Amino acid sequence: MNIAETLVVLLYLLYFVVLPPILKRAGKPAWHGFVPILQYLSWLKILGRPWYWVFLIFVPGVNLLTLIILNVETGIAFNKRSVKDQWFMGALPWVALPMLAFKETEAKFVGPRDWSKIKKSFQREWGEAILFAVIAASVIRTFFFEAFTIPTGSMEGSMLVGDYLFVSKMSYGAKLPQTPLSFPFIHNALPGSMRNSYVEWIELPYFRLPGFGKVDRYDPVVFNFPHGDSIIVDPVLAGHDYYAILRKQGIAFAGNDLNVYLEDPEGYKARARNRFSKEFGIKARPIDKEENYIKRCVGLPGDRIEMRDRQVYINDKALENPTELQYNYYFRLKNQAQLQKVREELDLTELDFGNTGNQKNYGLVALTAGEYEKLMAMNVVDTIVLEDQSNLAGQLEIFPNSMMAPYNTWTPDNFGPIAIPADGWTYEINIETLPLYRRVIEVYEGNDVEVRDNQVYINGDLATEYTFKQNYYWMMGDNRHNSADSRFWGFVPETHVVGKAVFTWFSKENTLQHGSSDIRWGRMFRLVD
Repeated sequence: MNIAETLVVLLYLLYFVVLPPILKRAGKPAWHGFVPILQYLSWLKILGRPWYWVFLIFVPGVNLLTLIILNVETGIAFNKRSVKDQWFMGALPWVALPMLAFKETEAKFVGPRDWSKIKKSFQREWGEAILFAVIAASVIRTFFFEAFTIPTGSMEGSMLVGDYLFVSKMSYGAKLPQTPLSFPFIHNALPGSMRNSYVEWIELPYFRLPGFGKVDRYDPVVFNFPHGDSIIVDPVLAGHDYYAILRKQGIAFAGNDLNVYLEDPEGYKARARNRFSKEFGIKARPIDKEENYIKRCVGLPGDRIEMRDRQVYINDKALENPTELQYNYYFRLKNQAQLQKVREELDLTELDFGNTGNQKNYGLVALTAGEYEKLMAMNVVDTIVLEDQSNLAGQLEIFPNSMMAPYNTWTPDNFGPIAIPADGWTYEINIETLPLYRRVIEVYEGNDVEVRDNQVYINGDLATEYTFKQNYYWMMGDNRHNSADSRFWGFVPETHVVGKAVFTWFSKENTLQHGSSDIRWGRMFRLVD
């Protein structure tokens, strides 16, 4: 914990000490100051502020501004109204509040300042307007809507890199902040650094307000990345799968020989963890500060999901594919000079083209079914072949990242069946099913899991079944061959669901990925499909 975080924590603890005598001198029972929540309600009462400001004390970012305002107004209410006094109360409350409570006992309570007969200065008018705007925007961002930018091509072509979306927190019910002390409008790291934008010591339990509905199939869902609970402290690596990075580095330490790695996987991962810890640092993140991902919900709690030759089946019934679903194709044109024509006709960008690997005479492009048909109709293609990703089988790449059969045969295009856990659902747990649910039981639901003599023990007791405590979802990108989704890291717990992408309000290309920075006017002010 850094100095700033320590000071904020001390301030919250300080209120239990200073508010009882302050409230008593203001005509309130002193014991109110010792009772959480009630202490703030009584404090707001003597300062003439509405009771609902108590919520602002716990909204990330807003709380810091709110506390500064209340500290200054406390001094004003005890007739400490000079500019010097107000700066002292606002900037150094750890000193000013104890002095007011225990040393300056002669300071009488005179109540909040009445501004109805006093003209505010220009600076004060603007200062209060800015503070109100920040508080209002933070409340809206926390409980109603939040802006979100599409950072990767995993949802192409439904949602494009450079799309700016509004995410509805009300669709599924807003989560109350679990890290209530945070800088406003900043997700998890201070700009230009990897320093936390939040205080780690104060973490509240998960609680979700009522929403308009529940997650439905095909919803474009924004969620906290489940494998982002630990990160490598590097701006490039922090947003990726921490456990996959450790595994790949561990395999590298084993000479890129998977069999050697499997002789001691924990030992090789420990070496990888030690390397990254020394080189960059490793730290944990609370759920609400994990990276935000956006994918389409394909599987719901209680579903049985399976994928056969790229077709998703739910409970043995083929699922209708999203309109803009796309896959990678290797292609070779009859004349390479026609490539520019193809790009223009299909509106393809650098983002649509990938690494061809050993296919040196071919291009690699992601196409929707409509784009594929249009390309073939142009009669410029010599050869086109769907990319085969079966090489990922047996490489610990596909969830549940296990070499146990049948998991070691699964690929991004062929996997399952997998039963998706639902709240209150009891499922058989044994040595064969444990790889699918171990992280759910152990990490997301807080149990100790161990295997002894090919039997599963949960919290020290022999377990043959387990009853799940919350709902889980299966998320997949529409850009199926270029999406790191549930096929690689598993289930998304309900505690991690943030909201539903509902509206694109702006869209802009970027030079690196599109070759230009033009505004995409046709994608603005439209609902998200």
